[in-house]
Amino acid sequence: MVERSLGARISAMLAERGFDTVFGVPGVHNIELYRGLEGTGLRHVLARHEQGAGFMADGYARATGKPGVAYVITGPGLTNIMTPMGQAYSDSVPLLVISSCLNRADLGTARGRLHEMKDQEAAGGTVCEWSRTAMDAESAYALVDRALIEFVGERPRPRHIQIPVEVLQAPAAPPPPFIAPSVAGFRSSRVPKTVLDGIFAARRPLFIFGGGTRHVPDLARRAVERLRAACFMTYGGRGVVPPETPLSFGSYLARPDSVEFIASADVVIAVGTELSETDFWRERLGHAGDLIHVDVDPAELSEPGAWNVLCEAEAFLERLLEASAGHQPFTEWSEVEVASARARWRAAIDAERPGILPVAEAIRKVLPEDCLIYSDMTQFAYAAKEVWDMPVPNLWHHPFGFGALGFALPAAIGGKVGVGSGPVVAIAGDYGFQYTVQELGTAAELGRSLPVLIWDNGSLGEIEASMVRSQIAPVGVQAFNPDFGKLAAAYGIGYSRPENLSALAADLSSAFDVECPTLIHMTPALAG
Repeated sequence: MVERSLGARISAMLAERGFDTVFGVPGVHNIELYRGLEGTGLRHVLARHEQGAGFMADGYARATGKPGVAYVITGPGLTNIMTPMGQAYSDSVPLLVISSCLNRADLGTARGRLHEMKDQEAAGGTVCEWSRTAMDAESAYALVDRALIEFVGERPRPRHIQIPVEVLQAPAAPPPPFIAPSVAGFRSSRVPKTVLDGIFAARRPLFIFGGGTRHVPDLARRAVERLRAACFMTYGGRGVVPPETPLSFGSYLARPDSVEFIASADVVIAVGTELSETDFWRERLGHAGDLIHVDVDPAELSEPGAWNVLCEAEAFLERLLEASAGHQPFTEWSEVEVASARARWRAAIDAERPGILPVAEAIRKVLPEDCLIYSDMTQFAYAAKEVWDMPVPNLWHHPFGFGALGFALPAAIGGKVGVGSGPVVAIAGDYGFQYTVQELGTAAELGRSLPVLIWDNGSLGEIEASMVRSQIAPVGVQAFNPDFGKLAAAYGIGYSRPENLSALAADLSSAFDVECPTLIHMTPALAG
């Protein structure tokens, strides 16, 4: 048996477990993870910052459905990636972060060691499902396999494994063979008869589909049609029900007067959603009738007075459809009231954020049908993600919940690595773009088409508007921007600043045909 360090064994182990890509930044503490990496078949994507590496791994996971992996160093390497870890935790993205840490004798001490932290394991644990220290090779192997099993059998949130430098460097025996888990999530179909009876008796049943239903759009559509129910989708559930569905309210759940329709429903069936603040942006959902809350996470089933059903979305919807055989639905919902509400909400958004919707529509018309969109925390995305219907789920990825700036560019890079020749686009605001602007270097190195749309409103537009609404004199919302054209030239990538919507459409179409990233500089003046 060839003697190899644990660090080298771990990289080989990941390849053997089916991984093909690692995002990361090598440093003096974690270089053993890189020993022989080129011979494992793993592709390493070098980020310019650990935050970028984390978002890239996140974007890769969202694009492929496979866990994203990131290698980082002790101390600042981990703290830098904690923002992406928090975002992945909020959005249920499978992310495996492997870091080094101080030698075993130095853990928990204060000796002025390089990259020293008081409690690195605990720090990591604040933004992921668990953070553990592997004190030997056997523990490291067990934790890697535990993470892989849990990504399949539990809610797919990030996990962090840290390994002391001396343990990474020490010779290690090969890992044991891996037996892939056969579990496919929480499959219970024990839906109480009283819950089903309540749904079938409803005259105005209303579904709310969250991100947990993205893998079962056909079942969701059939349930809506079978019960002649109306539906909303959370931002994370966009595309679960196709836009042409007559009784679909779309993703307008956060509109204040959506409460009127929710309150008018005699039963609300919320499937695969936390019903969190960032789903509807008010204290309460607003239902007056029964609430049936279906989720795989018991921690989310805490709504007082609700029928809480611990069940995977697929199993619940299958059971619902099976039990509905012979049921003759009667609905009091009308297509006219749904269409009227959608038109009213679209007009309200256009008035709230003028100039965005015409630009969004021009972009939508030229994007390939299967294009992956990664957006940042920007006014453009806030407006577009309400009105822009998705034909299928998993196309538009946004930093929901945690709401981290700087997500779009590196996540889009990770998505592009994941889908290869498939189309990917990033949408960022002029300010948030600069959080991770350095990752243009990684994008340029990849040498693949990647349109990066920058919405430049000359300020932190959403914060400025919030200050004005709160009668606060706008302070700290004007930031100096670089010359984006010269920035693109410095990285050797494409650039355009279209003067009208037609030019924008042409420039965006062309950006998919060149083998390099392209910055497309948009301003509100595009709308005329």
